[in-house]
Amino acid sequence: MYTLEFLDDPHVFLAAAEPLLSAEPVRCTVIASVTARHLRGGASRPAGAPEPWWLVVRDAGGTVVGAGMRTAPLPPYPPYFVAMPDDAARLVARTLHERGEAVEIVNGFVPTIDVLVAETLVLAGGTATETERTSLYELTDLVEPTGVPGHLRVARDDEVDLVQGWFDAFGPDASEQAGRVDPHPAIETRESTAARIAAGDVWLWETPDGVPAGVTAFNPASFGVARVGPVFTPKEHRGHGYAAAGVAAISRRLLDEGARVCLFADAQNTTSTGVYVRLGFRPIAETGGLRLDRLDNRGR
Repeated sequence: MYTLEFLDDPHVFLAAAEPLLSAEPVRCTVIASVTARHLRGGASRPAGAPEPWWLVVRDAGGTVVGAGMRTAPLPPYPPYFVAMPDDAARLVARTLHERGEAVEIVNGFVPTIDVLVAETLVLAGGTATETERTSLYELTDLVEPTGVPGHLRVARDDEVDLVQGWFDAFGPDASEQAGRVDPHPAIETRESTAARIAAGDVWLWETPDGVPAGVTAFNPASFGVARVGPVFTPKEHRGHGYAAAGVAAISRRLLDEGARVCLFADAQNTTSTGVYVRLGFRPIAETGGLRLDRLDNRGR
């Protein structure tokens, strides 16, 4: 009923998946923006990282009904999947198993990842645990906060180490706030962080006395949709509204450029989700991650 096309060329993938990406630009924001970064040359691949692939899923009539990718530059290199029919998700699981791909974490849309992981465990044995449950939010009517001291400015090339440290702290801190012990995998290499800064996609909130107090980054618009993130404020600077002000300022810039704006937020982190809802973001889909403790992964 379904056919799968695994592709190693992002140009070919975009041409094949364009009907889906353009029809569902918010829900496909991760795949579209990551692929665009590959095309710009801003996606680094450390030594030992597997070669990236993209996936197009078609139904019996040839219509694109799903997509995925495995492009993460850092271990455990989790694949990512947008929503697709359950039978298609099962076919993806069987095909990855036949390809011999050792998948430890699967990220993407619910219930697709739940179905895919369940089928994988039928084939390989083992168990699965949830690493995170997130929601995809789209900005409807921006409510900009007032009275927050300081201002937003673009990050400088000499601030790569500062930004990288905050990006590395993002996962553990987000997990701590949500009451989890399994942090989100690292999100950027130093090279990709430097590329994002050079492109002007990373901004810092600076206090009135000139101290950087947090970071708000964004992914440029793909198919008309820009995605904010990551957003991080170190513990010593929290409680002053810097993150809310940074997200609002970046969102205003993106809206003024004609983009729709979205972001992901941890469903269990009531602090961050509360901020985004007050700014005017509304949840439109459930996403997350699952860790597989497969029998054929053990001992590796």
